[in-house]
This record gives sequence, C-alpha cells and structure tokens, in this order.
Amino acid sequence: MDDHSMKNDSALKKFVPSPSRPPLKSNRGFIVTVRDRCFNSVGNSLLTLCVSVVLFYLLKHILDWAVFNAVFIADNRRQCMDLSAEGACWAGVISWFNSLIYGRFPIEEQWRVNLGVMLGVVWLLPLKSKRLPLRNFILLSWIGLYPFVGAYLFLGGRFGSELGIIHGVMTCLALSFLLMIYGNWLLSVLGRKGLDELFAPLLSHWFQRRVHLLSFIMSWLIMAVLVSFFVSQVALQPVAIERWGGLFLTFIIAGFAITMAIPVGVVLALGRRSKLPVIHWISMTVIELVRSVPLITVLFMAVTLLPIFLPANVEFNKLAQVLVAVCIFAGAYMAENIRGGLQAMPKGQYEAAKTLGLGYWKTMILIILPQALKMMIPNIMTSFISLLKDTTLVSIVGLFDIMLMARNIANDKDWIGLHTEPLVMISVLFFVLCYGMSQYSLNLEKKLKVDR
Repeated sequence: MDDHSMKNDSALKKFVPSPSRPPLKSNRGFIVTVRDRCFNSVGNSLLTLCVSVVLFYLLKHILDWAVFNAVFIADNRRQCMDLSAEGACWAGVISWFNSLIYGRFPIEEQWRVNLGVMLGVVWLLPLKSKRLPLRNFILLSWIGLYPFVGAYLFLGGRFGSELGIIHGVMTCLALSFLLMIYGNWLLSVLGRKGLDELFAPLLSHWFQRRVHLLSFIMSWLIMAVLVSFFVSQVALQPVAIERWGGLFLTFIIAGFAITMAIPVGVVLALGRRSKLPVIHWISMTVIELVRSVPLITVLFMAVTLLPIFLPANVEFNKLAQVLVAVCIFAGAYMAENIRGGLQAMPKGQYEAAKTLGLGYWKTMILIILPQALKMMIPNIMTSFISLLKDTTLVSIVGLFDIMLMARNIANDKDWIGLHTEPLVMISVLFFVLCYGMSQYSLNLEKKLKVDR
C-alpha cells in the first residue's frame, strides 16, 4: 500500500465513527432537527409560532378549569359554584365514584368484584413463563372456565339452590385448574416435574399413548374434589344482575364480546368461504345483515325480538340478550377481517399442507389461521377498540353501565346539572384504555414480527 492511500485511510477514520464506540448524543442534534423542520422558512416559522400560541392558551384554559380553579371538596353543586364558578366541580364525580365503578352493587359485597377481576388477571400471568407445561391451554381455560368463577362471585348464592349443580361443578373445575396452573408453574421454577406427570408411572402400565394428558386429567379431577369441599361450605349473598353497573358492567360486556369475537368471526369467515351452498349463504346472510345496520338496532332487536323466538318457559335477562347481540355484531365485523387474512395467504401454503397429507381442519388450525390472524393484528385490534367504545350504547336499552351512571349524576338532587365533569372523566378513562390497547397491539406486532 502506497503512502497516498494510507493518508486517505487515516483521513477517513477521523470522520467515520468506530463501530465499537458509537457517537455521543447531544441536545444539539435535537435543536438542529427542530430548526430544520419548524423554522426552515418564513411561512413555517409563522405557522409554528401561531400553533404554539394556540396550544399555550388552550392548555392554560384547560388547566385553569380542570386543576387550578377546580373544586374537589364540596357537599353539593351550589357549594361548588360558590367556591369557584369558573372551575370544574370534581366533588360530584368523587361523590359518585363508587357508583361509577360498581354501579348499584352492594357496598359490603364489592370485594367480590375486586376478587373476580384479580383472579382474571392472575389466571393469565403464567403465560409469561415459557417453561410451564401445557402452556397453550391457559388461554383456552381462561375463555372456557373463568366465566363460571366470575359468575359465582358476581351472582352469589349457594350451589344446588340459587346456582345449579352444573354451575357448581364447572366452578370447582375452574378453581382447581387455576391451582394446577400455579402448581405446575412453581414446580417448573424449582426444576421438578409437573403435576401432569404425577400419575404417569401408574398409568403407563395400562395405557401406551397420551399418558401425561391422562395423568393431568386425573390430578385435575382429584384437585376439583378437594376444592368442592371448601366451595360447598361457602354461601355468598345473591346479587341480582339488575344491580350490576358502572365500569364493572362495561368490562363484562366488552371482555365477553372481545373474547367471543374471534371464535365467532372464524366460524363465519370459514362458512362464507365454504363450498357448501347452505353454509355459504347462511354465513354471508348473517354477516351482511349485521354489518348493514348500526349496533343500536341490533341491541333493540335482541331486547325486543329475541324473547319472541324463545319458548314460553325460557326467559333471558337483559344482560344475556345484550351479550348475544354484541357478540354477533362483533363476530360479523371480525369475520371480514379474518376473511381478508385468509385471502392474503398464498396458495403455496394450501398446496404444501395437502402435500403433507393434512386435512381441511388441520390445515386451517395448524397452518393457515395462525398466519392469517398474525397478519390481521392491526385490523383485529382496531375492531376491539371500536367495540370497547361501542359498549356505551347499552345504556340506551336500560343497562346501568358507566355512561348511564354518569348521566344519573346530573339527576341527583345535590348535583343537578352536572354534565361536563362526568363526561370528561369518562373520555379520559376511555382514552387511557384505548391507547393502552393500541400500544399492546404495536408490541405484539414487534414480538411476532408481523412485518417479516
């Protein structure tokens, strides 16, 4: 190498940063970026100044109304007006806060709502562990078994009297499955064998296949018998569904609809793509009929028309009718999202599955649907966010969700005319929930590498 090339290499090293030592970041780069984007011309500079002034005065008025001039402690709205006529009267919202969360649920029994929500979250925590055996069944068990535990806590009563025998059996199975999940999780952390292998040596003498699954089922049934002895001794005070309300009822409707949207949507999407004319036309009729009317129409049809088609001795409460309507509505919209993912799948995937000798259902469950659902995560999460916001429409059919409870504040004799503050509080709450769901969707896309 000559002297000229060596001088060029040494000169380049001064300007090219070393890969082992990245360049230090400073505020100067941010200042340069702001200057280049916001003040790079006279027009952009004037526009930036105008927007800054508008945002300053807007933020100032919002903070003055919501924080600085607001009243947080008062006995009625007249006292709020006397203390500060220009600020928000948050005292009314604070006074009704318990009703906004729990509705008309008895105060002495609200611990059951807290326990039910806590169990629902605790049920899904082991999904974070990758060492847990039978990990794929946790989400399925939460969908199929947790509603029985929640209904037992929220409805109350004693098994065999207020609650049926089947409900009691399913509740015991659900609680024992939850104990099995955490037992397996603890044993996996300690490096021991899971509970699904507890009876494996004994069952291996009689069975040659699926010994671990049979051992898990036997352990589950024995645990359920032990749980039943404790649950049968507990009698919770019955609480009528008509007393449910507030954010608690909103979460029940939204959670049930979001959980059932994908199964119903998958069935309708596969039915619409079916080559059998009867299944194809029934699925297409349901999808197009539901998607052509607003949700409020579906709710009114469920509340008024559904009891007509039921037998005389069968009577659904209003919450069950609303849940059916919301699930069908969410499933119809989800079906089109899933059908779009199915159509985006290349034909080579179907041909490869057929080459491996897989049938229709194995091809769909093992190969096609996982890829289609992964591609449609943004659309699916958008539907979930819209569904969460649409649950406020159930107040029109008489359910005391958080929107109806907020409107009732203005009818209270102490807080007559208090409309703005409850609606602002609900808007902030739904913004936090929807923004959290959108951020979870982005993290899920990065985790599953949807763009690859």
